[in-house]
Amino acid sequence: MSLVVGLTGGIASGKSTVANMLKEQSIPVIDADVIARDVVAVGEKAYEQIVEAFGEEVLNEDKSINRAKLGSIIFQDEQKRKKLNEIVHPAVRKEMMRQQELYRNENKPLIVLDIPLLFESNLTHLVEKIIVVYVDENTQLDRLKKRNGYSTKEALSRINAQMPLREKVTKADEVINNNGTMEESKEQLLAILEKWNVIHD
Repeated sequence: MSLVVGLTGGIASGKSTVANMLKEQSIPVIDADVIARDVVAVGEKAYEQIVEAFGEEVLNEDKSINRAKLGSIIFQDEQKRKKLNEIVHPAVRKEMMRQQELYRNENKPLIVLDIPLLFESNLTHLVEKIIVVYVDENTQLDRLKKRNGYSTKEALSRINAQMPLREKVTKADEVINNNGTMEESKEQLLAILEKWNVIHD
């Protein structure tokens, strides 16, 4: 039986780094963000629905969706954010389930669903265990400003659009504290995988 684990965190918490560490252990990681990009590619059903809902002004010249433009619209409007989620989430879930089934058929001991908004989107029923990648607020803010060139205000509005990491930690089965070095985070991850009998020394 495959153990299905949800990997989540907050923006700039280092979740992608941990996802890469899992891949290095040959553990399949199904990435919701990658799928979310794929399902809104030109010609896909979700793409057509987005253009219908938000108009052609959210498109680039090559007709692909301008994620930054769409993002700036939905960050300021709760209703529009909901509308977008209603289009994208079912399509993403369907594709995640399809990939998960493939790995189950290969008898992979562990399948990781990398879902940034695991709690916010009420998707915890899709997984059996949850790993949260945690950093403290100041580290999160600094990393996000450095990584994306945001002002403090812009960075905070992105962080505050998500459930606080402190709260996510209380809902996790395991937590990786990513305030330290990559080596320290990797040690924590390997310890969790050993505990779950996914890897052995």
